[in-house]
Amino acid sequence: MPEDDHQDIQIRVRKAARALAGAGLVHAYGHCSQRIDDKSFLVCAPKPMRLIAPGEAGDVVPIAGALPDGVLGEVRCHQQIYRRRSDVNGICRTFLRDVMTLSTMRLTSRARHGFGSYFAPAPPLWDDASLLRSDEAAGRLAETLGDARAIVMRGNGAITTGASVEESIVMAFFLEEAAKTELAVLAAGDR
Repeated sequence: MPEDDHQDIQIRVRKAARALAGAGLVHAYGHCSQRIDDKSFLVCAPKPMRLIAPGEAGDVVPIAGALPDGVLGEVRCHQQIYRRRSDVNGICRTFLRDVMTLSTMRLTSRARHGFGSYFAPAPPLWDDASLLRSDEAAGRLAETLGDARAIVMRGNGAITTGASVEESIVMAFFLEEAAKTELAVLAAGDR
């Protein structure tokens, strides 16, 4: 891949990370990535996304194989999703407040309005609050995701996917908006 294309991906991933942080969709944790080719992807620097500086490089990670030194263990989820989904070129690992609130009740938002329709009938729930630090667990999560755009992790955020890292960010916004609506409907006494 030409160097200028790789530099473009570095810039896009950095901007994605800072956009997620600026919107309050991540906190000290979270990560995002963009596929480079069928063998690798670039993940943002392993630090709070708000603190990723202009020019700070992310890490190139193989889709198959061990994580490079310094890469967060949960990036295995990106590997497993990219391995199974050739249509996915961008992934965000987020901590969406209303999505997490619903997930603690073992619920995900239903397709009640336009934003929610992207996840119809509802995003799958990964019903385990543990961190995904093994290839086996990350593989099971990717299988549970299937061909959905997002998976909600009980009490532990969500993963959104897209044709690009930018689209995966949009899916994170839509997922949180769907959860806000779902919580409002529950508060009104309907399910």
